[in-house]
Amino acid sequence: MSTLLDAVKFDEKGLVSAIAQDYSTGEVLMLAYMNRDTLAETLEKGVMVYFSRSRQKRWFKGETSGHVQKIREVFIDCDGDALLFKIEQTGAACHENYYTCFFRKNTEGSWKVVKQKIEE
Repeated sequence: MSTLLDAVKFDEKGLVSAIAQDYSTGEVLMLAYMNRDTLAETLEKGVMVYFSRSRQKRWFKGETSGHVQKIREVFIDCDGDALLFKIEQTGAACHENYYTCFFRKNTEGSWKVVKQKIEE
């Protein structure tokens, strides 16, 4: 049986989509990317470590904010090109201090904030 690292189909940039979902509620918290090294580190440490496309470097979620994502379950999609992590979120998942990055909803052609920020 192959390992998860061997099963993942990384794209031409060496990245794979990683969805973080709240383990208890099922709410989708964020979408980010991982390369082989950050995926290996994530699996080893049990917390989410991403690859920042904008900064082109490793990004340990919560390193500066303390908003760590602890892994409870890991899934791979049928094509092997996307991962789903069911996690326990400490604090906000979003850098704008919302619990989820999906805090805006399109209503009648405009975006409306439908979630509240987490108190700091």
